[in-house]
Amino acid sequence: MKIALIGYGKMGRMIEQIALQRGHEIVCIIDIDNQQDFDSDAFRHADVAIEFTAPHVAYDNYLRAFKHHVKVVSGSTGWMTEHGEDVRRMCTEEGQTLFWSSNFSLGVSVFRAVNKYLARIMNQFPEYDVKMEEVHHIHKLDAPSGTAITLAEELIGQLDRKDKWVKGLQTAPDGTVSGTDDCAQNEVAIASVRRDEVPGIHTVIYNSDADCISITHDAHNRKGFALGAVLAAEYTVQHEGLLTMDDLFQF
Repeated sequence: MKIALIGYGKMGRMIEQIALQRGHEIVCIIDIDNQQDFDSDAFRHADVAIEFTAPHVAYDNYLRAFKHHVKVVSGSTGWMTEHGEDVRRMCTEEGQTLFWSSNFSLGVSVFRAVNKYLARIMNQFPEYDVKMEEVHHIHKLDAPSGTAITLAEELIGQLDRKDKWVKGLQTAPDGTVSGTDDCAQNEVAIASVRRDEVPGIHTVIYNSDADCISITHDAHNRKGFALGAVLAAEYTVQHEGLLTMDDLFQF
């Protein structure tokens, strides 16, 4: 498989390493200083592009790839509110292909399935309120994380008493705290913490006067995310349209 990398930070380098180990070829690497390579022969002939960049540039990267009908696997978050419907239209009506996930970890895919199953159980017990917390490294720009939003939306889909998520307590890299976890009964608060070089910790907490039930996914490093992205690329080469981890892992 011929892979183009869009973004060559820590994730891009780890994806490159794993892709080579799995016998794939990196034919093009695009970063901030060589944007013109989107129009190169190497990029145009890639089987798939794997994109891990920043919220403010992800959508433009999709457009540049789609211009040459190159399929894209992307883990960039923060763009869906403004551009989600446009990307969905391009993938469902214009023949483009995007495999998008807020988190490519196999462990997170299992965690999502557990989260939905637990929420279905807890729907019977309104005495438990629910909140969430996500912790990431100080370089992460968006909050809450895309993974936290996905978990919250899937949880809300199972809980009759909740219909929206809101930002909860926010802890900045310098330790400054703002916001609050207090929210309306129909809302789920997501607390966000930016600390050190934490790859990602997500916790869902059900609390009552009697006890507390919580589930947590704690990533030790970025290897799980990188492997998942390469597995997604292998899947995407054989499929079309708007794809997600639910297509790759059908729990």
